[in-house]
Amino acid sequence: MMVRTLLIRGMLVGFLAGILVFSFAKVFGEPQVDHAIAFESAMDEAKAKADLERGIHDVEEPELVSRKLQASYGLLTGVMVYSTAFGGLFALVFSYANGRMKSTDPRVVSVLLAITGIIAVYVVPSIKYPANPPSVGNPDTIGMRTELYFIMMLVSLLGMIAATMLQGRLRQQYNAWTATYLAGACYILIVFTTGELLPAVNEVPSNFPADLLWNFRIDSLGMQIIMWTTLGLGFGAFTEYANRNRFGYRNGANIQLNAH
Repeated sequence: MMVRTLLIRGMLVGFLAGILVFSFAKVFGEPQVDHAIAFESAMDEAKAKADLERGIHDVEEPELVSRKLQASYGLLTGVMVYSTAFGGLFALVFSYANGRMKSTDPRVVSVLLAITGIIAVYVVPSIKYPANPPSVGNPDTIGMRTELYFIMMLVSLLGMIAATMLQGRLRQQYNAWTATYLAGACYILIVFTTGELLPAVNEVPSNFPADLLWNFRIDSLGMQIIMWTTLGLGFGAFTEYANRNRFGYRNGANIQLNAH
C-alpha cells in the first residue's frame, strides 16, 4: 500500500515537472529547433537546385506530421509522458532507498536520488552522445544512434547502482569519504571504459552554426535540470509533509489518550 502511495505521489510530481519542462521547452527550446529546421531546409534546397542542374529530379516526401502539431500537442504529449513516467520510476527507487541510506530525512534521500539520477541517466550518456537538434543527423542511422545512447545510459545507470552498493560495503572498512571516493572512481572507470569501446557518432554538418548547436544542448540540459530538480525537491517535500501529518496526528492522539 505504501509503495502504491509513493508511486502515485511520484507520478503527480512528475506531471508537475512535465508542465514546467514543457513551458521551458516552448519558450527556449522550440526556437532552436526552428532555426535548425530552417538550416536543414536551406541545405535541402541547395542540394535540390544542384541536382536539378544535373538533370536529377528528387521526389519530395510528404510531411507526415506538421511542424505546428509537433511544436504544440506533440511536444506536450512527449514531455508529459516522459516526466510522469520518470516520476513513477523515481518513486519506486525512493521506496527501495528510503531506510537503507544513512539519512532518514526523505528530503535528503530524494535530493540525493535526483542528483545521482541526472548524472547517470543524462549527463554521462550525453558526454559520449550529446543531444542534437532533430534535423541533424542521417535518418538512416537514427536506430543505431538511439541504441548506442541507450546502451551508454544503461551502463551508466547500472554502474551507478554498483558503485552505490560498493560504497556501502567499503564503509565497513573505511570512513565515509574514502568509501565514496573509491566507489566514485569505480563508476568513472566503468563509464569511461564503456565510452571508449562504443563507436563515436558525429553527423553534425561542418557548416552547422556552432552557437545554434550550443544553445540547443544547453536548453536540453536545462529541461533535464528542471525535471530532476522538481522531482528531487518536490517529491521530498511532499513525502515529508505527508509523513509529518500522518505520524504527527498519531503522536497527538497518543498524547491525548495518555493524558486521560
